[in-house]
Amino acid sequence: MFQKKQIIYSETLGVCVVDNIVSLAASKREKPVPYYVLKPVFEDKVSYIPVEHHQVVLREMFTIKEAMELKETEKYEKDKHLKQAVDYVLDKVAIK
Repeated sequence: MFQKKQIIYSETLGVCVVDNIVSLAASKREKPVPYYVLKPVFEDKVSYIPVEHHQVVLREMFTIKEAMELKETEKYEKDKHLKQAVDYVLDKVAIK
């Protein structure tokens, strides 16, 4: 489970901050389900993704090694979100 304020990667949203974890129910009769409140770093929107049984691939951010390897792939050039995530990781390293 991810934590509040953690920076993660979503295959559909790109680099995101876990802004919060909330419990939501479709109706008063249904049991609330925990959701991640995700804020993409490169877009001005908010998404709610169930903590369990989600269809979207969510993962911890790439390591420097993973980012360098991904930068050499064809997918890096074709996938906007992947490119932003890889560049985000490598830019953070360049700053240090």
